[in-house]
Amino acid sequence: MHNIELLSPAKDLECGLAAINHGADAVYIGANQFGARAAAGNSVEDIETLVKYAHSYRSKVFVALNTVLTDDQMPQAEKLIHELYAAGADALIIQDMGILQLDIPPIALHASTQTDNRTAEKVKFLQDVGFSRVVMARELNLDQIADIRSKTDVELEAFVHGALCVSYSGQCYMSHANSGRSANRGQCAQYCRLPYQLHDADGNVLVKNKHLLSLKDLDLSDSLQEMMDAGVMSFKIEGRLKSVDYVKNITAYYRQKLDVLLEGSNRYQKASSGKTTFFFAPNPEKSFRRGSTDYFLHDRKTDISQPDTPKSLGEPMGKVTYVGRNFFEMQNGNLIHNGDGLCFINKQNDLTGFRVNRVEIPTHRSDGKGVKCFPADMPRMDVGVFLYRNQDQEFEKTLKGKTSERKIGVNIRFVETDNGFDIQLTDEQGVCASHNVLHEKQPAQKPEAVESNIRTQLSKLGTTIYEALHIEIQISAPWFFPTSLLSEWRRLAVEALDTTREKAYTTEPRRTTINSSYPTEKLTYLANVTNAHASAFYQRHGVNEVLPGFEVKAEEGVPLMFCKHCIKFSMGWCPKSGYKGTLSEPLYLRNNDQTYQLTFDCKACEMHISKISKQLT
Repeated sequence: MHNIELLSPAKDLECGLAAINHGADAVYIGANQFGARAAAGNSVEDIETLVKYAHSYRSKVFVALNTVLTDDQMPQAEKLIHELYAAGADALIIQDMGILQLDIPPIALHASTQTDNRTAEKVKFLQDVGFSRVVMARELNLDQIADIRSKTDVELEAFVHGALCVSYSGQCYMSHANSGRSANRGQCAQYCRLPYQLHDADGNVLVKNKHLLSLKDLDLSDSLQEMMDAGVMSFKIEGRLKSVDYVKNITAYYRQKLDVLLEGSNRYQKASSGKTTFFFAPNPEKSFRRGSTDYFLHDRKTDISQPDTPKSLGEPMGKVTYVGRNFFEMQNGNLIHNGDGLCFINKQNDLTGFRVNRVEIPTHRSDGKGVKCFPADMPRMDVGVFLYRNQDQEFEKTLKGKTSERKIGVNIRFVETDNGFDIQLTDEQGVCASHNVLHEKQPAQKPEAVESNIRTQLSKLGTTIYEALHIEIQISAPWFFPTSLLSEWRRLAVEALDTTREKAYTTEPRRTTINSSYPTEKLTYLANVTNAHASAFYQRHGVNEVLPGFEVKAEEGVPLMFCKHCIKFSMGWCPKSGYKGTLSEPLYLRNNDQTYQLTFDCKACEMHISKISKQLT
């Protein structure tokens, strides 16, 4: 049986605990330094608290230290890694190969998607040098994933939900080139979300003020079985900057999806313990969402970007059917609540948002028609405009309450011994603990109620992480048991199981390394080598020339982005797809005083973006 893992993001301890409670098999979280989301750092103490809680459900905690490091940061990183290992973290997610040159404990290592994991050769190398897991590039299709699986035996992790970077992860330097804020150091300024004009070589404007590099959000929830069969074992939700409501909703959504696939499977099983019950209906359209796309998992598509806005559109609701002086009517108006946030794309192709102050539903209508929505500030809109809900007041209120319960099933045996009784608890993994008591045996005055009383008291596990699946009672006679005593024995038996399960948990050791050569003998700035340790690592593995990373030496004229997304393809101008027209190339993107040249590698189906000093007329 192959373990299948749902991996959720945690901005902080609250999000991490929520992820576990909503069914995550693992959580990834940033430490107080060196994470690729600089705004989502956490103390070692908070991580240790999360680890202890997660391990009680056999869920894991991975810590992201996935930035590139400078030489003077290496001692700090080494010290932090020892602290995280002592705190019980299950693995480190890293990008900088210099870490492998440090004196670090035998903690498991995961290769971040920032290491640009697109080929079987690259993944095999990472496997050989000691990584137990590789986070694959989001741009891979099912055949490419299956090919990597067939040539390696390392764990494969893939993103299934959340924001998409237009450039291959780890291969974007636009933010650093323009602002000094490096994406590889966790400080991306998100230039891909800006509006651009598209010019041809003659200066003609082909597209005006569109977010041509801003992609929709990933949603592979309908492809989980295919991904499992291709070799993915960990399904990762993006979002270490997202709110706790997002974590609850999206984790619950994928937990339900995976549970349906895993139930009764003879190939796959859940990676952690416990059954999660939800008290709300998860819906990804009610969380931050820039539309949705399956990206390149199946076939290249033209509609993977969201050019009108980089913001969350939310849940599609319906068209406006009538506009009054201070109200409007719409399709599905009966689904709108007081306080909801709605939005639409106006005639200028800008996103306009507003809040609904009051909703009036006619009492004589049951079909939802005639519902009047009164905005706090009435926007200018026309009949026929399509509305989205990007804030559902009732749904958000629901998420503030108790939304889930996760319980580990235990079998309980109540057994009579020569001089007393024994309570044995066995969890889902077969971990067993018992509490033995010496107790005088006295016949009960109401023998017919003895077994019922024992079952009732032993099943009262509500304040613990356990629930009773089956209770077996083996006594020679209906003895008298005070209710308070049974409760105390149950409490002590649960404590014994907690202690036994805590001792039984083991973290995965570092993968054994074997001699291996890097796939190439020369590394350019794309390898992101920013310290002497990383350089020494690659030289140790057969690389003859190691050029410094872009953050160390910013080369002029080199591509700043490497994208599988292609503007020519999205616009219908791809010659490989049958476009017969001609364009005056090269094409350029322009935002204010920033100009970028687009280069198209049609053989590789890639678009490269380079900054130029030339000003277009």
